[in-house]
Amino acid sequence: MTPLYDRDGWIWQDGEWLEWRAAKMHLLTHTMHYGMGCFEGVRAYEGAGGTHIFRAAEHTRRLVESAHSLDIPLSFSEEALIEAQRACLARNALTDAYLKPTVFLGAEGLGLRAQGLQTHVMIAAWDLGPYISPQAATHGLRALTSSWARHHVNISLCRAKTSGHYVNSILALNTAVKAGFDETIMLDPEGYVAEASAANVFLLRDGVLHTPEVTSCLQGITRDSVIQLARQVLGLEVRERRITRDELYTADEAFLTGTAAEILPLRELDGRHIGTRAGAPPVSEPIKQESVTARLQHLYRQAVRGELEEFSHWLTPA
Repeated sequence: MTPLYDRDGWIWQDGEWLEWRAAKMHLLTHTMHYGMGCFEGVRAYEGAGGTHIFRAAEHTRRLVESAHSLDIPLSFSEEALIEAQRACLARNALTDAYLKPTVFLGAEGLGLRAQGLQTHVMIAAWDLGPYISPQAATHGLRALTSSWARHHVNISLCRAKTSGHYVNSILALNTAVKAGFDETIMLDPEGYVAEASAANVFLLRDGVLHTPEVTSCLQGITRDSVIQLARQVLGLEVRERRITRDELYTADEAFLTGTAAEILPLRELDGRHIGTRAGAPPVSEPIKQESVTARLQHLYRQAVRGELEEFSHWLTPA
């Protein structure tokens, strides 16, 4: 795999274009040392009507709100940042792509007071390729409940997509991967299900879709898309509430949602196969096409490619 730094292309930073290989920052950049910054992961998809950025307005609003919550001043409007994302796709001749708008503080000084620092904004875009194996998308992930707790509202910001928060995610995910699992499920400080390492969690039980309330987990944009698709297209009841880990063990179905991950089935948690409460052994067959998970996967693929007219407002032409 070609390293990310060894590519042709252009990166937008502070209103200017930098050649990909020349886009560098100083070793004493404040955000690199303290994690005081924020970012978004955004997807662009090619469909019959051309390439569109999926939910650009919502992602950009969250980026601006994250910076505001961190008390980082921004000199670019949401409209200007969306236009820069569109230009980034065009300049790099990308159709299906992953965009990463990022806000970070400069190298004018170090220290926790974070004063006198320049705010920088950059946007890079590239072809993400397969995020995870096709088998994982059809057969599902094996996950381990993490011993690392998710954030608490009195410890850090929970609505902001903050750079430093992802140390918590990496610790949890690496522990699970080293133990032979694909993913991890993180609990909040009170022991309720929060989210996966970088994805929200859903479970289906008796025809009702459940997802953790937004407290210590991120208010995911894919999460919101799935809730709207489930309610408006499938006619499902969706409940946002506290969920215990054994509810996942005994769910009829479970899946994860995220911008990069899209919708991925969760087939096993802590050695319990999800969907076989009677104690049947784990199976390795693909999820059934009539399952809610598979139907939502199909609807989501249609929505991001402009095939669902009622959700065309989610798309921004590139």
